[in-house]
Amino acid sequence: MTDLTPGTWALDPTHTAASFTVRHAGISKVRGQFTDVTGALTVGDNGENLSFDVSLKTASVTTANEDRDNHLRSGDFFDAENFPEITFVSTKVTDDKLVGDLTIRGTTQEVELSFEYEGAATDPFGTYRAGFTGQTTISRKEFGLTWNAALEAGGVLVSDEVKISVEAEFTAPTAA
Repeated sequence: MTDLTPGTWALDPTHTAASFTVRHAGISKVRGQFTDVTGALTVGDNGENLSFDVSLKTASVTTANEDRDNHLRSGDFFDAENFPEITFVSTKVTDDKLVGDLTIRGTTQEVELSFEYEGAATDPFGTYRAGFTGQTTISRKEFGLTWNAALEAGGVLVSDEVKISVEAEFTAPTAA
């Protein structure tokens, strides 16, 4: 990644998606995303020693269903009033793995994402950009997200396993 300028790159929220998928009633999947995302990428000398710091506003969760979104913002799930942010701070970056501390509802767990550098390019407006993707699966219970409902036929309404996917774009530092 030697094509990355050293310094602090700003996350471009209009070209970033932080989404999740969870099984519903054991028969389908619910997909959601967070629309208020901020963060930075720090690049060391020679485009090495990358670090990521990202924050998602829990009140910005959307699944295209207002009742479900309000339930996710409630104390049963993200408790947006008391825990307004989900954060991720990287601790190790390799060519294909991103390891870091994910904090949800005040609980921090180390997670590992499969990670890919998508490249860098200058857009038509002269802004140098870099793109990254990552995926991981977490146990929501490990973060205090334990609400559920039993199904009449057996099983539960919401699976414990949550797949997380991130597509992030960052803009290069500008010369002062």
